[in-house]
Amino acid sequence: MRCLREGVEWLAAGSVKPRVAGKSGISQARTRLGWEPVRRLHDDGVKPVAVAATKGARYGRWRVVSLDGGTLDVAHESANAAAFGRPGSSRGASAWPQIHFVSLVENGTRVRFGTQMAGCETGEVALAKTVLPSLAPGMLCLAGRDFFGYRMGTQAAATGADLPWRARKNILSPRDQRLPDGSFL
Repeated sequence: MRCLREGVEWLAAGSVKPRVAGKSGISQARTRLGWEPVRRLHDDGVKPVAVAATKGARYGRWRVVSLDGGTLDVAHESANAAAFGRPGSSRGASAWPQIHFVSLVENGTRVRFGTQMAGCETGEVALAKTVLPSLAPGMLCLAGRDFFGYRMGTQAAATGADLPWRARKNILSPRDQRLPDGSFL
C-alpha cells in the first residue's frame, strides 16, 4: 500500500496525499471483496508504462520486455494448501503452500503485466502460453532457454512481437546465413 500511495502522490505531482488504511483494515476489506475483482482490476490497469526517456525500456524501435516466472510462498492456511498445493521436499511436503507465476516484465520499469498464476504443480512453460497473448507488435520479448520451443515460438510470433529468445546449446537448427560476427540467421 505504501508503494501504491507513493505512486499516486508521484502521478499527482505531490498535490494529493492519500490516506492509507492499516494492515488489518486492508486484510479485512480484501477478504470481503474476494480475489476476482482484484484480478480484473490488475488485468485492466497494469500495462507497460515506460516513455521514450525511460532508461533500459527501449532498444531502437522496440519496447523491451522479458518473459519471466517464479515461485511465491502463500499464507500457511488449509484453503491455500488445497488450492495451490505444497511442493515436495526431501522430508515430505514443503512447510508453505506455493504458487507459480509467469509475467511479462517491462525492462526499465520492472512493471509485470499479463501475469498468470497457478498452483505449484503447474509449470512455468504451461503458464507462459497463457501470458503470450499480452505481447504486441513493437515489443522485443527476451526469454530464457526454458521457454524456447516451436509451439511457444509460433504462438509468440503470431502476436507480432520480435523474439530474440535463448536456446539450449545442443539445439540443432538450419543455418540460413552466417553473419560477420560469427552468429547466424
